[in-house]
Amino acid sequence: MKETFKITGLTDQQVAESRARHGMNVLTPPKKRSLWLQFLDCFNDPLIKILLVAFALSVGIAAYEYFGTGKTAEVLLEPVGIFIAIVLATLVGFLVEVNANKKFEILNKLNDDVLVKVTRNGKVTQIARRDVVVGDVVMLDAGENVPADGDLLNSVSMSVDESSFTGEPLAHKSHKPEDEKGDATYPVNRLLRGSNVADGHGVMRVTEVGDRTEYGKVFTEAQIENDLETPLMKQFDQLGRWIAKGSYIVGACIVVGRLLMLMLDGMPHDALDIVQYVIETIMLAVTLIVVSVPEGLPMSVTLSMALSMRRMLASNNLVRKMHACETMGAATIICTDKTGTLTQNQMRVQEAYFPEIEQQRQLGNDPMSQLIALNIACNSTAFIDNSDEQKVKAIGNPTEGALLLWLHESDINYAELRENNELEAQLPFSTENKYMASVIRTPDGRRLLLVKGASEIIIRHCSQIAGGITFEKVTEHLLQYQSQAMRTLGFAYKEMDESDMNPIAHYRLEAEGLTFMGVVGISDPVRSDVPDAIRECVDAGIQVKIVTGDTPVTAREVGRQVNIWNADDADDTLITGEEFARLNDEEAAERSKHIKIMSRARPADKARLVNLLQQSGEVVAVTGDGTNDAPALNAAQVGLSMGDGTAVAKQASDITIMDNSFTSIGKAVLWGRSLYKNIQRFILFQLTVNLAACIVVGIGSFISEQPALTVTQMLWINLIMDTFAALALASLPPNEKVMHDKPRRDGDSIITRKMMKFIGGAGLLFAVLMLGMFCYLLFVNHSLDEGCSHITSHIMPDEVAIYFTTFVFLQFWNMFNAKAFDSGHSAFHNIKDSKVFFSIAAIILIGQIVIVQVGYKMFQIEPLTLKQWVLIFFGTSPVMLIGEFIRYFKNKA
Repeated sequence: MKETFKITGLTDQQVAESRARHGMNVLTPPKKRSLWLQFLDCFNDPLIKILLVAFALSVGIAAYEYFGTGKTAEVLLEPVGIFIAIVLATLVGFLVEVNANKKFEILNKLNDDVLVKVTRNGKVTQIARRDVVVGDVVMLDAGENVPADGDLLNSVSMSVDESSFTGEPLAHKSHKPEDEKGDATYPVNRLLRGSNVADGHGVMRVTEVGDRTEYGKVFTEAQIENDLETPLMKQFDQLGRWIAKGSYIVGACIVVGRLLMLMLDGMPHDALDIVQYVIETIMLAVTLIVVSVPEGLPMSVTLSMALSMRRMLASNNLVRKMHACETMGAATIICTDKTGTLTQNQMRVQEAYFPEIEQQRQLGNDPMSQLIALNIACNSTAFIDNSDEQKVKAIGNPTEGALLLWLHESDINYAELRENNELEAQLPFSTENKYMASVIRTPDGRRLLLVKGASEIIIRHCSQIAGGITFEKVTEHLLQYQSQAMRTLGFAYKEMDESDMNPIAHYRLEAEGLTFMGVVGISDPVRSDVPDAIRECVDAGIQVKIVTGDTPVTAREVGRQVNIWNADDADDTLITGEEFARLNDEEAAERSKHIKIMSRARPADKARLVNLLQQSGEVVAVTGDGTNDAPALNAAQVGLSMGDGTAVAKQASDITIMDNSFTSIGKAVLWGRSLYKNIQRFILFQLTVNLAACIVVGIGSFISEQPALTVTQMLWINLIMDTFAALALASLPPNEKVMHDKPRRDGDSIITRKMMKFIGGAGLLFAVLMLGMFCYLLFVNHSLDEGCSHITSHIMPDEVAIYFTTFVFLQFWNMFNAKAFDSGHSAFHNIKDSKVFFSIAAIILIGQIVIVQVGYKMFQIEPLTLKQWVLIFFGTSPVMLIGEFIRYFKNKA
């Protein structure tokens, strides 16, 4: 049966009518829980529940005092203040999480922007998956995702992974009714949205889109994984447990200390006073635990990663799995492909050597030129999009696209050649075989076997070379092209008899006696920014290895141009995939440490290299764009698929490099390291406050019945250091300085020695200052305004305001030290890109003023005078100023 046909596809008017009738090709997301219910979930934390119970008891006592003893309504203000502080802290954290989830949803929607090849108005073009309509004719190749439900119009050796529907990993598909199997779940010509083309290629007419597809009926769309427990999260869990245990001990000490102070007081107390004191003691202890436990850490990580993922997308890095954000920053080795990653992916046929053609760069009407044109047009799965005559571009495999563009330049219509020649069988290109083969029948009845691919492999099946030249002459041209970093392809053909069996029936070429036609050299210049990007990675302590299917000569020349390899390097820095496969595991593991370039690499070679490097303790990132790269992408700690790669490669990867450029990979490392550094800064800030608060409140409970900081005051401090600080420090822009650091080791603690010194030094300093001030106000009662001095056991409300505000301002200025920590810059460096940080700093400052001047009764304090505000503001500023001086002199040194 003749299988030549012409498809014109839908017109623009038909597309509009179909979309109006059947809708867009998007899926309605599953219904989510209401925001109100999600907010209530925030109160499931055990510590929050304890605080709420204590708050309820406090309300009961306050109500009794108001209604039973006739006290004023002011007794109700403290419980109200506690409730507002609890809700506010929970609400801000909730809103930050909602904001982060929205960022993930935006990234998830990019799945609908994946490009799909369709025929419209008689021309092949690319559209977003969301724009596919019923009636569209879609072209599908191996490794691509089926965008909608439809029926096959044409197919070649097609197998589809339908495991998500039937559990069957490979289902044979065909447009021929005679290939139907009685036990199949779906018809043999039926393709379903969400399945992947495993082998072959085909043409499909869309019958259902969006929610009407089989996939849409049971929608569980693959989302960006934002709920994965990352290595960093595990470190935080461990850190959180350690801090929690310490805070429980301090909390218990507070309860014991305050009860002892009550018993040793010797003053008579009525039952209500004792109950109120005990409840206040319990609330104080629980509040200290709430303040100490870093519940802001998970929020800080989630927010940091959400912001990083959004910003990385602007740098052409689409993060698919959240852990990749942090892991990319720890990468020690990047195994990169050559084509498109190191090169511009703008392939053009630069040189051609066909002995029987007079003008090598121009195909004519002679028999050999016609055979070459048939080999390029029919032995291919690529297309040309000429919908814009001013900008003709190739769609599909870049190498095959370059060949089609060469035909276009020679005024040869590849589409007509495909339509007029019957395709009997086809073996698509694979990195294992390194060639593509097709059997066609020409209009005059001839059967032709057409092969193109790696010359050294194809030549083994040839018995002669066109033009009667020797293979040495062909090799001379090959080496010449390869030495100029060109990709080379050889062409061969054989005229077959009717009785000849299909030579590619067993997924490999089983034919001899072919005629070698000649070779082409396809240029793909190195990206101008790649050498600098690689140098940046090397300076950052990251090894870069080229793993490519190209020839040794081509790979070596590209390696030289991008400064990965030079002629002085030892011989063990170069290896081919075949040589690597012959090494045993011990030899290969040792050799892998020195390899800089692996040429003629197969997917199994790449996956083995990745595994061996990981076994030696390396954190490996690897690039891949083909279906067969999936094992290596899965094996690597960070799999990097290419923007024009197959759907299978993208699904196996952690990050998709949208522009295929190595420079974008370097930016991913920058973002990963900066994210880790921002989280370290948040930990630094929080643990400093934790240490100071625990010491002040803990020791203070043994000094006086009056707490050093009340419950409402501590909850406000918790809001500052947990929620606002997480938001401020997570939003800091990346710092190029991190690219001069060496990669962190897998077992490294997130709290470095330098951080421990800062936390211990600053935390103890703040604690000593605040305890000294507490004792001074408690026992001397030195009024800063009146100058009187006498012994007392309680601090006056106006002095409590000074004490509370001083503690807050110490942490306020210390937040600037945390921002600049280990950055090599002033805290006021890059203000333009740190707008969020400075905005939140302003909110903290304004919030403290409002609390003291307006909400003072809730906090059991009195408003401060302008003079007192100025004294506290400038009196605490040396915390930041001393830090600035230290950073300045360190930078000068």
